[in-house]
Amino acid sequence: MADTCGQVLLGSGLTVLSHPLMYIKVLIQVGHEPLPPTLGRNLFGRQAQHLPGLFSYAKHIVKIDGKVGLFKGLVPRLCASTIGTFVHSKVVEGVGEKHVSAEDSMEHVVKETTKEMIARSCATVITHPFHVITLRCMVQFIGRETKYSGVFDSIVTIYREEGILGFFAGLIPRLLGDVLSLWICNMLAHLINTYTIDDSMNHKGEIKNCSQAATGFLASMLTYPFVLVSNLMAINNCGLAGGLPPYASIYPSWVDCWRHLSREGNMGRGNSLFFRKLPAGKMYAIEQKRFF
Repeated sequence: MADTCGQVLLGSGLTVLSHPLMYIKVLIQVGHEPLPPTLGRNLFGRQAQHLPGLFSYAKHIVKIDGKVGLFKGLVPRLCASTIGTFVHSKVVEGVGEKHVSAEDSMEHVVKETTKEMIARSCATVITHPFHVITLRCMVQFIGRETKYSGVFDSIVTIYREEGILGFFAGLIPRLLGDVLSLWICNMLAHLINTYTIDDSMNHKGEIKNCSQAATGFLASMLTYPFVLVSNLMAINNCGLAGGLPPYASIYPSWVDCWRHLSREGNMGRGNSLFFRKLPAGKMYAIEQKRFF
């Protein structure tokens, strides 16, 4: 119990610190670009248009809503983080191994990954309603709405307008992304540790940790489209300007959203917060000229 409480406190602290980053990322994911691009140079020295990065976007939000505005949606996100940590911990305890296999064996990796997958999936399903509320609180910045002003009011609003299913908008791609990312990360790390790291090598433990981090980063990059589609479906047609035409298309299902983003070439939108190319299909004014 003490370990779980410590994890909750640590997770809450990290959630607060990272919240402005997530907030800006979500607004970019839904295609909100309030600032015009600037002319700069790419890695090859050629002139190119770049959309403002993280810090410019943050200054824009602070200018409109103040520093507190960077923390919209923090309360439901903290609820999701806290509940998710407890659920994950309880499921991991309940799905313990009856016999212990060799730590470096494929059997051990598969069992541990399966256990972690079950725990993460349970936590994701239970906390997804808070995730939906978090995203909608953030997206209100686009249309300056106040429809989702608190956790309890938001729960009532979603249930009244969309029913139970409204709380799980975007859940399927989110689950798929989490599961694929976990398996890709653990399988790649196991292969690297098994076939490239020798027992006689110095700092073997540190090298394994580095390989785990590297494969985790690679897995998150490969499964990013699932995160993007999930977030877009969570705010799709919810009554906010950011999820309605003409600002955004209405998608019958997450598969339609995936196909639309794929056709536009926007599957990586919001993946980077610094060197950002112009989203496809958008038009911006620069020095009284228009560029596609």
